[in-house]
Amino acid sequence: MTGVVLGLVFGTGLFLIWWSFWVREQDPDRTKEPPRLIRVLRDELVQAGFASTSARTLLLGCAAAFVLVFLLVYAVVGVLPIALCFALMAAWSPYAVVRMRARQRRGRLRDLWPDAVDNITSAVRAGMSLPEAVSQLAHRGPEELRPAFAAFAQDYRVSGRFQDSLDRLKARLSDPVADRLIESLRIAREVGGSDLGRLLRTLSVFLREDARTRAELETRQSWTVNAARLAVAAPWLILAMLSTRPESVAAYSSARGALVLVAGGIVTGIAYWLMLRIGRLPEDERVLR
Repeated sequence: MTGVVLGLVFGTGLFLIWWSFWVREQDPDRTKEPPRLIRVLRDELVQAGFASTSARTLLLGCAAAFVLVFLLVYAVVGVLPIALCFALMAAWSPYAVVRMRARQRRGRLRDLWPDAVDNITSAVRAGMSLPEAVSQLAHRGPEELRPAFAAFAQDYRVSGRFQDSLDRLKARLSDPVADRLIESLRIAREVGGSDLGRLLRTLSVFLREDARTRAELETRQSWTVNAARLAVAAPWLILAMLSTRPESVAAYSSARGALVLVAGGIVTGIAYWLMLRIGRLPEDERVLR
């Protein structure tokens, strides 16, 4: 009996030694990144101020708007192509609102980031440590940025881990300028040196020049964007007014009328996309996420 037990123990030990030579593969479900659409929607929601709303919730809201408007318009007008057209517009509306709010908030933050960088620079020159200099933005920084940095200060007080707190701060802000600032602070924390003040001053000057140049260009090109929106909205507003007359609606109940609506939707969509591409400045992408 003793020989059997010793044999089992010896065999188990050999098996464990053999097992240790093999690298255990990670769970693909945990390492797999979400699709690019989900990542973009998540960033847009955070930048728009809807951090508690998930990307899937936004997509479900778009689908619900499509169904509700389709049923409502079809019940009132009774023409399937017209109902589909307005349902597609309704489905796009939640995402359009999120993008508009995100773009406006990015514009506001673009003007605030230089002041935040200057506050960090002053705190570092006054002798504060780098975590303290970042945490003090919860009280001395721009008003709109204070909640995110207050959460950073709380995270750092609880965990004491500067790198992890920076990662959570980056996720809360989801801003390209914030990514550059946070990575600069991370490198300064890891490498050290006396060039942090010079780096922050250079970054502040660059951000101010970029914000001033972009503001001037957006002011000059805003008429192009407004003209694109007016050109897209006008035909569909006319269609909405024509839908109140039964004799006008009957023309779109045929296959030819549906073809006219499809062609009009494709043409207006392409024209709107081209005008926006021509008239709008490119947005910064999160390459340091």
